Amino acid sequence: MASTNPKEIVAEIPTYIRVFSDGTVERPRQAPFVPPSIDDSRTGVSSKDIVISQNPPVSARIYLPKLTPINDQDHPQNFPILVYFHGGGFFFESAFSQLYHHYFNTFVSQTNSIVVSVEYRLAPEHPLPACYHDCWDALKWVAAHSTQNNASNEDPWLIRHGDFQRVFIGGDSAGGNIVHNVAMRAGTEPLPCDVKLLGAIFSHPYFCGSNPIGSESVTGREQSLPYLVWDFVYPSAPSGIDNPMVNPLAPGAPSLGGLGCSKIFVCVASEDKIRDRGVWYYEGVRKSGWQGKLELFEENGEDHVYHIFHPESENAMKLIKRMNLFLHQ
Repeated sequence: MASTNPKEIVAEIPTYIRVFSDGTVERPRQAPFVPPSIDDSRTGVSSKDIVISQNPPVSARIYLPKLTPINDQDHPQNFPILVYFHGGGFFFESAFSQLYHHYFNTFVSQTNSIVVSVEYRLAPEHPLPACYHDCWDALKWVAAHSTQNNASNEDPWLIRHGDFQRVFIGGDSAGGNIVHNVAMRAGTEPLPCDVKLLGAIFSHPYFCGSNPIGSESVTGREQSLPYLVWDFVYPSAPSGIDNPMVNPLAPGAPSLGGLGCSKIFVCVASEDKIRDRGVWYYEGVRKSGWQGKLELFEENGEDHVYHIFHPESENAMKLIKRMNLFLHQ
C-alpha cells in the first residue's frame, strides 16, 4: 500500500540545500569529511579534533605548524593563534571537510600559525544566532588557555605553542559575517584571562541589506542568493535583511567603531557577486571612527573564495602571504 505521506521538499535553496517533510536535510554541495593527520605528508602540518563543548555541541580541528628541531623543552616555539569560522552560508560545509582540511594544511605551512577551525552548529536544524554563540564560546575557550589550568578540556598545543598576545579571528563568506559579529561582541564583553583580540580577517564576507549598493540589482533582490540565504538561516531575524547582524550599517545598528580588535584585513575578489559588500564594509569601518589598522586587498579576475578552492594557485598563495604579514607584523 502506497504511503499517504510521501517525502516532500518543504524548503530549499536550489542546488544548495533541501529540507524534507520528514525532517531530513540534503546538502548536495557538501565536501566529503576527512580525518585529521599528524605530520601531513605534503606540508608537515599536524592536526587533531577536539571537543570544546558538549552542550551545545561545539568542536574544532586544530592545526599546528611543523616544529623546528630547536623547539625543545626549554625553548618552546610560539605561534599566532587564528580562530577560524568556515563559510557555507551558515548551512553547509565543515571544519572537518576535505576542502578546509586541504586549505589549512597549506595555510598553516605558509603562515606558521596555529589555526583553531571551529565546527559550529548549522541551520536549519539550528537557526541563527546559534552559530554566533558557538563561535564566541570557541574564542573564549581558546583565550582561557593563556593561563594554564584555566580552560576546560584544555589542549596542550595551545598551552605550549600559542602566543596569546597574537590572537586573531578569521572567516570566509558566511564565516566572514561571523567574524564581524564575534568582533563586535569582543568590543563589549571581556575574554577570559584578560586576553585581547588582536586582529580580524574578513575573506569575501557575506553582508546584505534592503538598499542595493554598487552593482547589486534593484529588481528581483528578494530572490537573490544573499536574501534567500538570510531568510533560510534566520527566519525570525528582527528587521529581516536589515538586521544589524547581516547589515552592519542599517539604521540603529551599533557603530562599527565598537569592533573589539586592533587590526582588520578585508579581502575581496573582482568577480565575486558580493565583492561590493566587502568594500562597503571596509568603507563603513574606515568612516566609523574605529581606531585600529585597516587594510583592504582585492584580487582581480578571481571569484568567491578562490583561495579556499585552490589554495596552491598563484593568486591564493599571494593572498596567503598577505595574511601571513597581517598575522606576524
